[in-house]
Amino acid sequence: MNFSLPQLRTVNVTRYVTPLREGGSLPAIAEADDGFLYVLKFRGAGQGSRALIAELIGGEIARALGLKVPEIVFANLDEAFGRTEPDEEIQDLLKASVGLNLALHYLSGAITFDPAITRLDAKPASQIVWLDCLLMNVDRTPRNTNMLTWHKELWLIDHGAALYFHHSWDNWREQAKRPFILVKDHVLLPGATELETVDAEFKAILTPERIKAIVALVPDEWLTGETTFSSPHEYREAYAEFLLTRIAHSEIFIKEAQHAAGILI
Repeated sequence: MNFSLPQLRTVNVTRYVTPLREGGSLPAIAEADDGFLYVLKFRGAGQGSRALIAELIGGEIARALGLKVPEIVFANLDEAFGRTEPDEEIQDLLKASVGLNLALHYLSGAITFDPAITRLDAKPASQIVWLDCLLMNVDRTPRNTNMLTWHKELWLIDHGAALYFHHSWDNWREQAKRPFILVKDHVLLPGATELETVDAEFKAILTPERIKAIVALVPDEWLTGETTFSSPHEYREAYAEFLLTRIAHSEIFIKEAQHAAGILI
């Protein structure tokens, strides 16, 4: 299947607008030199570069599958940027995040998706559940759906908690074949009745070439300072192998999701 290689723009952060005090990562709304506002994710936050890697890989896989995700860009933060910030906690975060960070286009006026108000059809619900099982995304629950309605369309945000295996690379090959137990808490699971149909469609899209092209977007500087592998190239190879193994054994997480949905009925 022919496809265009994914590319990300790079912007320079020019103005810190306001923090978004959600969880421990302290993302912020910031303005860049292209004049647009972004939700800026900092490499100096609690989970470090791993959260940015998960955000990048998860978001671009979702986009490749035809799901709507705000544009993801690399965001440069100058070392002088935080010197005038009066909040000491934010100043420390900015100092620790000098260099390349990640940002998502800010969807002004978007509202949080509420499953009690808006019912999603079985096909898109199954697509999102399949994606989150692949990525092991723990952060799409009724308490925090991480989905927005913008211009009457559903947008996926915040994949930073996905791919949690990379916080400890122990037994990562075995983890690639494990079911996603926490799918039981997925906000869309009750309506995800077309997982097998979606599985066939998505596996045809997520070819090895496409997965490797997405993983290749991860910058070298986000893949240093650890000792599991000896080079950024080896880390990328491991991410690609993990994802491709998981895709090849998708029946494992599909059966888990169907089992969990059966319990809910």
